[in-house]
Amino acid sequence: MLQAGVEIRRVRYTDAVAQRLVAAAMADLGARYGGTGDDTPVDPAHFDPPGGAFLIAHLDGAPAGCAGWRSHGTSGEDAELKRMYVADAARGRGVARALLAAVERSAAGQGRRRVILECGDKQPEAIALYSSSGYARIPNFGYYRDSPGCLSFGRVLSADW
Repeated sequence: MLQAGVEIRRVRYTDAVAQRLVAAAMADLGARYGGTGDDTPVDPAHFDPPGGAFLIAHLDGAPAGCAGWRSHGTSGEDAELKRMYVADAARGRGVARALLAAVERSAAGQGRRRVILECGDKQPEAIALYSSSGYARIPNFGYYRDSPGCLSFGRVLSADW
């Protein structure tokens, strides 16, 4: 169920609005951690179906956040959450929870059985969202797996999606 006023749309990762939101996400991460925000290699094609998707949340008609998933590993069962972001003005209004649920539905619709993600310890809002949404800590993986403060989470998706 979507939060009132929140609409989720699938777009290409290279979409101009998506790129503005990704740039804002990187600026937010840069302010928290320094540097560019996130140096994880990202190929825009990884977010094309059936191996991924990129979503934009609109709140009352205006772009308010983004999130994507891409296939992870060789089993075809894992979806990796990437570029989850909600603009400051839209925070606390259910946008992040709506985006996360949309990512999970999209990934499940493409046969993924689990969503995994990397997060940093300077993102308490994200950690609270993931924890309250049924995500549990898993062994670190990915680009930042050996970095101090890296936290990895995973959640098995419902079989009835």
